[in-house]
Parts: sequence; C-alpha cells; structure tokens
Amino acid sequence: MNRIDRISAILIQLQSRRVVKAADIAERFNISLRTVYRDVRTLEEAGIPIIGEAGVGYSIMDGYRLPPVTFTKEEATAFLTAEKFIEKLTDASTVANHKSAMYKIRAILRNAEKDLLEDIDSNIQVFKNRSQPQAAHNDYIQTILNSISQKQILCIDYFAHHSQENTKREIEPVGIFFMDGYWHLIAYCLLRKDYRDFRIDRIKTLSVTDKLYGNQHPTLKAYIAQTAKEKHLETVIIKVDKEIHGNLSYQKYWSGFVSEKTVGNMIEMTFLTASIEGFAHWYMMFGDRAEILQPASLKERIKAIGQTILKKNL
Repeated sequence: MNRIDRISAILIQLQSRRVVKAADIAERFNISLRTVYRDVRTLEEAGIPIIGEAGVGYSIMDGYRLPPVTFTKEEATAFLTAEKFIEKLTDASTVANHKSAMYKIRAILRNAEKDLLEDIDSNIQVFKNRSQPQAAHNDYIQTILNSISQKQILCIDYFAHHSQENTKREIEPVGIFFMDGYWHLIAYCLLRKDYRDFRIDRIKTLSVTDKLYGNQHPTLKAYIAQTAKEKHLETVIIKVDKEIHGNLSYQKYWSGFVSEKTVGNMIEMTFLTASIEGFAHWYMMFGDRAEILQPASLKERIKAIGQTILKKNL
C-alpha cells in the first residue's frame, strides 16, 4: 500500500472509533510508531482536526464529518459475501438489520460497483452442512447484544442438556460466539454464582429485566483464553496467503478460530484447538500456501505426516 492510500485509510480508521491508539494503527498497516506519528501529522497539516492525548490515542474533533467514502470492487464484493453468511448463520433480527445496512451501503456505491453486485449476487451461495442444525432457532441475538451494551440483566428459561431439565435463571451477559454450528452465550449466572456457556438454541424464552449489573466481567476474548488454559487447549498461530484466505472462511470456525490480522501480504490467524493431530490434517489441505508460527509440536507433526505420505507414494 502506498503512503497516500495508507493515510486515507488511517483517516477512515480514525472516523470509525471514538479513540484509536497509535499502536493499533501501526499493527494494522505493519508500520512503526514513528511512521504513524508522521502520517497523523500529515493529516493535521491537511486541516483534519485531530486530537491526540498521550497514553490514550487519537480522535477526530466531534462534529467533523467527511463526505461518504467510496468502496473498491473487492470491498463491495466482501459485503455481499458476508451477507450470504449472515442469512444462513444468524437469526431473523440480525438478517433484517444487515439487509437494512446493505441498502445504505449500496446507496453510496458508484454505478459500476452497483452493477457488479447485481451481476455477482447469484454467483455466491452459502449452504449448510446437511447434518448441521439451524444456527439460531430463535430471535435472541440482537436482544442479547443490546443487553450487553446496556448492562441489563436477562431472565431466561433454559434447557440444560446435561441434566435434561428446564431452569429459570437471571444472567449477566458477557458475549456471544459461533462454534460448531451453534451460537453460544457466555454469561454470569446469578443462580450458579459462576460463568456459564449457554447454547442460544436451548434458550426457550428470554426477557430483558429493568435491573442493571455493575460487575466488571472479563472480555469474551479473555474468558475464552482462560477457559482454554483450564481445558488444556493449545494456541495455534499460522499465516496464510491472502489469496487463499477466503477459502477458509467457514472451515476455520470448525478448527477453533479465535482471531486474525493482516501482516503484509499474509493473514495471521489464531486458533485454540484440543487436537494438534486434527488441526495438522486440516492444515495439510492448504499448507503449501501457509506458515506455522506456533506451536513447534504442530510443525513436527506436519513434518511427520509429510514424510509418511512420501514413503507411501514414492
């Protein structure tokens, strides 16, 4: 990415959040903090009212707005691809809200991008595995997310699979995630006095109470990391070529996907897995276009599998 494109992208990033840390900008574009400071100074010299506070980050003066941004063809196609996944893997409210957002996005696209989306719409499809159940049988995802942002206690009727019992609970929601075909809600259960993982499809009824919670809960990412440690899950970090990254979009969730970030021409992906053996066999499908950063045990297992394949086929 050339400097002009990067500075434009930094401006958009500054508009996307109330405060943006210099370290976040440096990580996103794989540049030094010194380069970030220089780029921000260039924006200031161009008349952008940027407020910088040491130890906090950068923000743009409230009330300052730029004209709507334009999207590249690749970005417009990515929106459409995401829409296909949302239609299959979320609930009715989330689908409706995303469609509404897509209308707004389409409204500011240039005619060439609008034509592209019209032409390619029928060429992108997402199909559920035949054995995979519907991701969300109810319509609770948006309600849960709203309650998290407002710190509102939820009251749920929940079917506990291990005891085969229905229980009524008040919970303090922490976050949601999608894994193995199901949406999960991590929440602090006031009945059990501990954190619990609730499968959203097993929530029979859900209502928002007028009670607020003030407890400081861990972030979802921190909770999952701690749980992984307790369950002896192994952290796997790999880098894959951007060209094949899109092919892993669905499979990665079955392999313990946690997060990803762009590093130059590669996508660095982090996973939590209970089976290095299983992950190794999945990695072999695209390993010629990827690199293992950790753990060493995965590298050794890949090497052993490769040697076995060579012996059997030479």
